[in-house]
Amino acid sequence: MTNPAMIAFHESDPGEIAKIEGKLALLLAADGSMDTLARKVNTLTKGALKRLAASKVFEKLKPGQGHVLSFPNGLQAEAVQVVKLARRPDQASARKAGAVMAVFQGGDPLTVLAGTNSRAADISFGLALRGYNFTAHKTGETTEPGAVRFMVANASEVAATAKPMAAVAEGVFFTRDLVNEPSNILTTEDFAARLAAMQELGLEVTILEEDELEKLGMGALLGVGLGSETPTKVVVMEWNGGGDEAPFALVGKGVVFDTGGISIKPAGGMEDMTMDMGGAGVVSGVMRSLALRRAKANVVGVVGLVENMPDGRAQRPGDVVTSMKGDTIEVINTDAEGRLVLADILWYTQQKFAPVGMVNLATLTGAMVIALGHENAGAFSNDDKICTAFLKAAKAEGEGAWRLPMGEAYDKLIKSRIADMKNVGGRPAGAVTAAQFLRRFVKDDVPWIHLDIAGVALLKTDSDLAPKGATGWGVMALDRLIRDTCEH
Repeated sequence: MTNPAMIAFHESDPGEIAKIEGKLALLLAADGSMDTLARKVNTLTKGALKRLAASKVFEKLKPGQGHVLSFPNGLQAEAVQVVKLARRPDQASARKAGAVMAVFQGGDPLTVLAGTNSRAADISFGLALRGYNFTAHKTGETTEPGAVRFMVANASEVAATAKPMAAVAEGVFFTRDLVNEPSNILTTEDFAARLAAMQELGLEVTILEEDELEKLGMGALLGVGLGSETPTKVVVMEWNGGGDEAPFALVGKGVVFDTGGISIKPAGGMEDMTMDMGGAGVVSGVMRSLALRRAKANVVGVVGLVENMPDGRAQRPGDVVTSMKGDTIEVINTDAEGRLVLADILWYTQQKFAPVGMVNLATLTGAMVIALGHENAGAFSNDDKICTAFLKAAKAEGEGAWRLPMGEAYDKLIKSRIADMKNVGGRPAGAVTAAQFLRRFVKDDVPWIHLDIAGVALLKTDSDLAPKGATGWGVMALDRLIRDTCEH
């Protein structure tokens, strides 16, 4: 992957361009106007850029798209990618331009002639995000990308702007790595160990084992893992960069593999259930980003790590479990296990930390995919202010999210004959009734958002800023939400 640490910023030097080896990428405005660096390339290539700018090929390019000139005369570089981009582009176009450069780079060294472009840092961010590649389990030769150099005016200023973005990119990578890992590698124990290692970054990490969870009364959470040989754990990550005030809380479902339990899933597509810990993955990535950029905020991340498997000890349909809150739950479907995990860790987080606000994330329902596809996560909330702030942050970072309704009328769908509630309400409004279930474990005075990321956590095709596979959706949006609302 193109690690952000492999991207360096240097002052523009037109005299060096002819000697640069590997690949070059440069920016050209829609009207064909050129900065000093582009003019130098045009001169060295005997007007090739000018001819391209006047062509139908360039006219058809959208902002952020590029065209490649192979083995250009007058340059040592083997190829030049010309990317259409305004001198003062919007953030999305700049990041897309960087992503296009990442695909162009392949495994070669790359020099980006960004010059005076106002969004050079965002271009580098897009390049880093799209340069990710998960190769941990591929044998034989794997080509690591070469270093990336940006030629820019005011290199030190651009580097300072890019530094916190690089921290967020590392958080996104951490999330993608977790979600992409197979479940025989990313067991609950391995997951917990990876989070414990982040103590080196300044996070305070506490791991609660099954005996402690039993003492706390987390019967809903523990019931999910009864059929697994892998122990259930809760991991608490604390970042204190904002004094003595109460923290903002992030809570994530971490089901490292989900067969559905006794209510077993169909075999087709079950291999994708390695991503059912996506919510915990996002929480972990955000906490990593906050630590790396030394965020001036207090944030706690709590994840419930469990495996949902069938065996002779596994939870059965019809069982009744008692949550940490004390509410009883009739388990109608053991494949609706994520909400049982979240019920207990939501309550624990409020009891332990009294947060000023709380966001939980989970790959919770197939109904969410049916409703919104793979373009948007579903957002449910008890508080207009926090939900509006999140949706604004998500839009600013280009991460799709859409608010869906909640209301007491949906509660009748999860009414149980023998317990306080049941864990599913049937097919109608399946994502909404899941949110209503979780709402019962959120105190009235705690601003809260539930994000159902089932459709956006892992994709079968490339997206603008990620190759197919885990996206890391939510790390950027939540980092921005914390910057906008919690930092001083």
